[in-house]
Amino acid sequence: MLITINAENPQLRLIRKVSQILEDGGIIVYPTDTQYGMGCDITNKKAIEKIYRLKHRNHKKPFSFICSDLKNISQYAKVSNYAYKTMKRLLPGPYTFILEGSRLLPKIMLTKRRTAGIRVPDHPICLALVRAFGRPVVSTTVTLEAGQVLSDPLLIHDLLGSQIDAVIDGGPVPGKPSSVVSLIGDAPEIIRIGLGDVSIFQ
Repeated sequence: MLITINAENPQLRLIRKVSQILEDGGIIVYPTDTQYGMGCDITNKKAIEKIYRLKHRNHKKPFSFICSDLKNISQYAKVSNYAYKTMKRLLPGPYTFILEGSRLLPKIMLTKRRTAGIRVPDHPICLALVRAFGRPVVSTTVTLEAGQVLSDPLLIHDLLGSQIDAVIDGGPVPGKPSSVVSLIGDAPEIIRIGLGDVSIFQ
């Protein structure tokens, strides 16, 4: 199912429709401020397992997930004063922050060290979706078996439409990854340089 949603003013009726697909255990593709992401409800193990299969991904590499704001992050991760101030300056934005997960996070979303990657993208569609859904949504780039990243919603729908439940067409996205920064132990470590400016951590 291809659902076209206005990127600047997402239609609430359509956002609710996608939210219901997530509630029913579905897998969706949606635009972010970096690339198109594939996701599902973070509490639905069956749906998460399906995304692992679709991506041919090793279970030792948990997926990141999207929260709606800092308050939402603090429910699913341990946020120190330093981490809070840092994220408040940079979010919403093209960053993935690595934090220690809270007890609310399912085990499948955590690394062996009980850490998780968390995003608050600067994109009206995903923020509206997470707010309407009421829980975080898994976030992983849409890739082909060869590792090629897909950022065209129509192409994604053509290639993967039969394996997923909905593709949101929210128009073009930058097509580059987020910057990944670990804030574990209040010792920032740049894991990947992407769209987000990481100069404050260098």
